[in-house]
Order: sequence, then C-alpha cells, then structure tokens
Amino acid sequence: MGRAFEYRRAAKEKRWDKMSKLFPKLAKAITVAAKEGGTDPEMNAKLRLAIQNAKAQNMPKDNIEAAIKRAEGGDAADYSELTYEGKGPHGVLVMVETATDNPTRTVANVRSYFNKAGGSLAPNGSFEFLFARKSVFEFEKTDAIDLEELELELIDAGLEEIEVNEDRVYVYGDFTHFGSLNKAFEDLGIQVNKASLQRIASSPVEFSEEQLTDIEKMLDKIEDDDDVQAVYTNIA
Repeated sequence: MGRAFEYRRAAKEKRWDKMSKLFPKLAKAITVAAKEGGTDPEMNAKLRLAIQNAKAQNMPKDNIEAAIKRAEGGDAADYSELTYEGKGPHGVLVMVETATDNPTRTVANVRSYFNKAGGSLAPNGSFEFLFARKSVFEFEKTDAIDLEELELELIDAGLEEIEVNEDRVYVYGDFTHFGSLNKAFEDLGIQVNKASLQRIASSPVEFSEEQLTDIEKMLDKIEDDDDVQAVYTNIA
C-alpha cells in the first residue's frame, strides 16, 4: 500500500491538482452535494467539504454560491454519480468516477477514450475489489500541530496512517470512517485543505517510462471530460 500512496502523492496527485483547478468540476460537486443533502452546509457535511475543497482551489465565492443555488432550482439537472472500470494501455487498471446528467453520453465518451487507446471498459465490479476505498485528508503542517499527539487523537476516529510530505500532512482511514475523521478535525480546529474518498490500488504495478507515456495520454483525455470527477489507477 505504501507504494500506492507514494504514487498518489506524485504523478496522480499532479493530475488531481490539474483537475481540481477546473471550476466547473468543483461547482458540479457542490451542486450534487446540495441536491443530495440540502443547501445548508452546517447540516450537510458533504456540501461543507465540497465548498471547502473549492475554496482550497481559490474558487470565487460567487461561483460557490451559484453552484448551491443551482441545486435549489426546479430545472436543476439531476446528476447521477457513476463509476466506470476499464483496462487501458499495457493492461493498466482504471477507475473513473463521474457526476453526470446524461449517463448515455458519459459512458459513450468514457468508452471512446479507452477504445482509442487500445483498451476497453469492463463490467462493473470487475476491478473494484483490487482497490481499497480510503478517506484522505490533507492539511498544512504547522508548528502548532504535534503529529504524535494528533495521531493519538485520531486513532479512535478511524486513523490508519499519517504521512508528511514537505509542508503537507496526509491522513488516511477506511472510507467508512470519513465522517468520524472529518468531525475529529473540526473538533480539533484543524483546517483541512482537501478531503476526499479515494480508491487506492491494493497491488500496484510498475510500468516503464514508455508505457507510462501511453497511459498518461489516455488519462489526460479522460480527466478533461466535463463529467469526470476523479480517476484512479493501479500504477505503482
């Protein structure tokens, strides 16, 4: 699992940053959360986190408010959160999470990205068991935060691992502990920059630089799709 975490911090984190700077994707996540659990962030933890993640990417307040209001409108699109699984170039396994108001369009687009790269979509459930769903929280490391003390505070909330990379701290837990970990951060007064549920490969695979070039071309096309919210692979 350590190598999968290492990849998440490097190449995959780089792609995630690229995606999360796209305001339309962030706005859609806010709208989906608001339609699902209500437009009051205080009463809707998913919306609160979506707003928090948007602010971390410097999304303007007006954009955030517009995304919330969009969920209140009677003509607001009904988004479905769907996950697709596929095998890409050189056998890389890929999980694609989407939020779409037109599943027929989305699956056709995603299928085309795989097909054009020499890969193919797989039936749902084909590879899901090869990925562990994890709660992931990221925040800035400061002198005021004692990591050993923090670890003790978070164990009861479901902490599995803490990693530090330069000035960033990453906290991992099982996906079922997302709510309890998030509440623990709120109770401790720690400002989380990013909070998400991620899929981390249980048995990551190494690919050559040449193979990774082919794989990245396909991943870039997938992530550029407006309906795609996140992409995960089994790259080591």
